[in-house]
Amino acid sequence: MDLQVKVIPKASKNEVVGWEGNLLKVRINAVPEKGAANKELIKVLSKYFDVPKSAITIVRGEHQRIKQVRLEKRKKSPKK
Repeated sequence: MDLQVKVIPKASKNEVVGWEGNLLKVRINAVPEKGAANKELIKVLSKYFDVPKSAITIVRGEHQRIKQVRLEKRKKSPKK
């Protein structure tokens, strides 16, 4: 599944805010330097959609606030 994500970097906390039209709005506390915000976005989306981080790919917009993200349908393995 592909979705459009609007990223707000340098927020006070990491959170999925909700939908703004067809964009999923996500606040990230990381700064947009050296891929830090993208890594944090993948962590937040992984937790929100309950999929492993490896199931999430930024397809387009790696250096933009609006990104196209691809989610593969895989459940996280149960922790032992």
